[in-house]
Amino acid sequence: MVQVFTRLIPLLLLLALARPGFAAQGLAIDPATCLGCHGNKISAEQMANSVHGKNGCTSCHIEIVELAKHMRGEIKVGKVQCVRCHKKEAAEHAKSIHSEKGIGCAQCHTDMHSHTYWNKDKRRVIVKCTQCHKDERGFSQSVHGKGVLAGNQDSAACNDCHNLHEIKALGDPNSKENREFHTKVCLRCHADAKLVERNHISEVAVKSYMESYHGKNYRLGYPEKVAGCADCHTAHAILPSKDPNSSVNPANLVKSCSKCHAKGSMLFTKFYAHGEHNDRERYPILFYTFIAMTGLLVGTFTVFWIHTLLWMIRGFVENREKAAALEEGVILHHVPEGHKQYRRFRRVHVFMHLLVIISFLGLSLTGLPLKFSDQIWAKFLMDLYGGAPNAGFFHRVCAGITFVYFAMALSMSIHFLFIRKDIKGNPLQRLFGPDSLCPNLRDISDVIGMVRWFFFKGPKPAFERWTYWEKFDFIAVFWGMFAIGGSGLMLWFPEFFGMFLPGWAFNVATIIHSDEALLATGFIFSVHFFNTHGRPEKFPMDFVIFNGQMSKHEFVEERGDQWARYEKEGITEKFAAKKSSGIFYDFCLKAFGFTALFIGITLLMLMIYAFMHPHH
Repeated sequence: MVQVFTRLIPLLLLLALARPGFAAQGLAIDPATCLGCHGNKISAEQMANSVHGKNGCTSCHIEIVELAKHMRGEIKVGKVQCVRCHKKEAAEHAKSIHSEKGIGCAQCHTDMHSHTYWNKDKRRVIVKCTQCHKDERGFSQSVHGKGVLAGNQDSAACNDCHNLHEIKALGDPNSKENREFHTKVCLRCHADAKLVERNHISEVAVKSYMESYHGKNYRLGYPEKVAGCADCHTAHAILPSKDPNSSVNPANLVKSCSKCHAKGSMLFTKFYAHGEHNDRERYPILFYTFIAMTGLLVGTFTVFWIHTLLWMIRGFVENREKAAALEEGVILHHVPEGHKQYRRFRRVHVFMHLLVIISFLGLSLTGLPLKFSDQIWAKFLMDLYGGAPNAGFFHRVCAGITFVYFAMALSMSIHFLFIRKDIKGNPLQRLFGPDSLCPNLRDISDVIGMVRWFFFKGPKPAFERWTYWEKFDFIAVFWGMFAIGGSGLMLWFPEFFGMFLPGWAFNVATIIHSDEALLATGFIFSVHFFNTHGRPEKFPMDFVIFNGQMSKHEFVEERGDQWARYEKEGITEKFAAKKSSGIFYDFCLKAFGFTALFIGITLLMLMIYAFMHPHH
C-alpha cells in the first residue's frame, strides 16, 4: 500500500504542474488536480461515493478559476453557497428557526465531501437531530422512536412533524398556528388509510376525534380553542396507554386532563376519548344509546312525514273542490259574521312563542354548523359569527332563553291545573279536559278521523281547542328540555357534573344532544312548518300565533267542536277581539315570521345537502 501511494505522488505533482496551462486556456480544473494538494484532508474514494461525487471541486468553490493564482494564494476562497444548486431547500431553510439562530447547512450536513444520500432512511434523521436535541423529551423511547429505530419507515421521525428544512419556531403556545400544529402533523399519518392499514393501527382514532367537540372545532378552523392530539398524548413521549409512563395511562389521566379541565377527577377521566358508538363490544352503552336515538329519529320522521305528505295531497284536493264550488256560486260553509275576529291566544302566549322562535333559530344557527362541521356552509356560518367561541356564547344565551320559556310553561301549567277559576273540574279533570294540552282518548278518534279524511273515507274532524299534532309539539318541548336541555347542561358544565357522574356519561350526553337536536330541527323545519304554515288552507303563513286572533270562519271551520262548546256555554263573546291588530304591528311581525320561515327552510335544505354530500 505504501509503495502504491509513493508512486502516486510524482503523478499528482505532474498533474498539478500541468493543469495551470489548461486552466489558463479556459478548461475546467480536474478534481484530481485539487487532490494533489488536498488529498491529505479529502478522501478521493469517499468524495467519489458522495452525493457530490459527480461534481467538480470548482462547482462549489466557484472563485477558483485560475489554478496558478489559487496556488499562489492570490484568490480568496469564500464559503460555499449551497443555494446555487439547492434552491428549494435553501428557500425553506431561510424561513426556518435554524436560519434565525444562525444554523447553516454545514451544521447538519457536516462533511460535504463524504456526504451520502439519506435514501429516506429516517434513522439518519433522528441521529442527526439528536446531536443537538438530546433525545427530545423521551422521543427515542416512544412508539414512534422505537418504530423508526427498528427500521419502520412509516413510523414518525423528526422530519415528519417538523420538516427537513422549513423547521418552524414553536412560537406562542396558544396561537392558532401552534395549536393547529398539535393535530395537523398527526393527521398526516393517522389519516392516511393505506399507512394505517399497513401498520395495523386503529383507524378509529382520527374518525372519533373528528366527531368530538374538539375535532369539530379543529375542522371548522378554531384549533386554539380545543385540545389537539399532542395535548393528550404529548408531542414526543407518545406511549401505549398500558405503559405507566404514558400520559394517557389511567393513573396519569387526571394530571393530563387537568391541563384544560382544572377540576378534573377520576370519575371525569372515565370519558371515552375515542369512544365509537358503532363498537358494541367495547362501548355497549354508546352503541345502544345511538341505536335508541336513531330509532327515535327514524320512527318520528317516518310517521310524521307520511302524515304530512298525505295531508298535503288531501288539502290540495280540498282546495280545488272549494275553488270549483266558488266558481259555481256555491258556498260550502256559510258562517254569519265570518270575518269577525276572535282571540285564540293571549299576549303572554304570543310573547312566549316569540321567545321560542328566537331561541330555537339561534340554537339551530349556532349548533348545526358544529353538527355538520365537514360542510363548507358550516365553516362559512362560523366565520360569519366571528368564530366558534362566539357561536358557543350565542348558543348558551339562546339556551338560557329556552329555560326561561320552559319555566313560564311550567308556571302556566301549574296555574291552569290548580289556580285558574274559569276552568271547570278538579286538577285531574282539567288535565284530561278539552282545554288541556295533555293527550286524551279524544285524540285517538281525531287521528282515526284524520286518516279517514286523508283517504277520502270521511269528513275532516271538527277539532277541540287543541289538535293531536299541537299536543305532540307541546309534549315534545318537555321531552326536549330533558333530552337536549339536560345533556346540554352536562356539556356546558362538564367539570361540575364530572364530580358525581362517570366520564362516559358525557359521551352519552353528546349522542343524545346531537341526535335530539337533529330531530328537533328536522321536525320543526319540515313537519311543524307544514302543519302550521305550509298546509294548503294556510299557506304561506298562519298569522294567529303572532297576533293571537283568528276569524270566526276559521274558528268554526278548524275547531268546530270548540266553537260549539263555547256557544253551548254562552261564552263565545268573551273571546271576541276588542280590536284588530294594527298595520305596523302586523307588518313587523309578518316580516319577522317570514324571515324565521326562510331561515328555517334554508337550514333544512342545508341539512339535507349535508346528508347527501358528506365530506371526509
